[in-house]
Amino acid sequence: MTNTASTEYRHSASRASAGREFFRSTDVHDADLDLRIPARYRHDWALFTDWCTAADHHPIPAAPESLALFLHEHPAVVATQRRRLSAINAVHTGHGYPAPGRTEMVRRHLDTTRASRLDRLGRLLVQRAAELPVEGWPSGLFGRRDALLLVLAATGMTFTDLTRLRRRDLRLDGNTLVVTTRTGERFRLPPDSETGDNPAVAIYQRWAQIQAFLDQYPGTHLLRHHLTDPSEIITDPLDAEQARQPLLCPIDRWGHLPHAQPMTPQSVSALTRAHLSGRAPVRKVLPVPPQDDVDAWVEPEIDLDAGYYDRGTTARRRDHQTLEDLTDVFDEIEARTDALLEDLMGVLEGL
Repeated sequence: MTNTASTEYRHSASRASAGREFFRSTDVHDADLDLRIPARYRHDWALFTDWCTAADHHPIPAAPESLALFLHEHPAVVATQRRRLSAINAVHTGHGYPAPGRTEMVRRHLDTTRASRLDRLGRLLVQRAAELPVEGWPSGLFGRRDALLLVLAATGMTFTDLTRLRRRDLRLDGNTLVVTTRTGERFRLPPDSETGDNPAVAIYQRWAQIQAFLDQYPGTHLLRHHLTDPSEIITDPLDAEQARQPLLCPIDRWGHLPHAQPMTPQSVSALTRAHLSGRAPVRKVLPVPPQDDVDAWVEPEIDLDAGYYDRGTTARRRDHQTLEDLTDVFDEIEARTDALLEDLMGVLEGL
């Protein structure tokens, strides 16, 4: 390195260091929470933390519900609300927490026009879900899965978040269906305020029965009889493996469901669009042959050679290295699916 270049490098490094020192020197220390708050955010952060203290909410990490309530109780023009969200998000991300202002609940509260469009879209999705078949082979199988898919899409969660849901992420709170995404965002699907009915609960339970049936009787031989002549299923609490299984799985034309394989955001987007436009594939009800003493059926034993597990371990290690860069690809897919949803809402505006 020449003397001139070396001198410029030292000056550049010195300026960068001075800039960092200046930024740190202007930070405000929140003694109660032991946080360093950038000076430009101190007023909005102080307003939020004061409200949290008075309302008995945790300011960090803040729940999306708390942030939405804060915005509701502190009305202001959109620009002011966005500035407050920027401050709260920046403090969270600066201290290693997810930004609570980037959740669907907060976005709907901030953009009432978007919220109105999504509410209208959600009602249409639930209506389509209620029209799908729940019995017959394989129409009932596809109908039950697609109905739950549409109900979850009606919440406004991204298609990527939807495909990341596991069986453990849905639960019933009375007559309310509660969904928690991987990022911790919670969606509540309550019953109708007038009738008390909640189709989302029944739709979820029908799909949960399919998965519980497959827990007890893997394979499609018995499942097709169950969908033709449904029997009562005793659902036990999920074990650790079952809880980690994807909630929504792809289904092939023979009705097979790979438990460990989730649907892709692209397939969820395509199915949602197809059902909304009325162009979803129609699954014919196929005749099911009489059941032949299925109680006596025994799973055949399979002998594995000595090198089976070693080959599997080697393959998983190789695939892990090969798929290491998929995070960036998934982020791009998520951005595209969000854009597709916006396009879809635009199409619906013209209906």
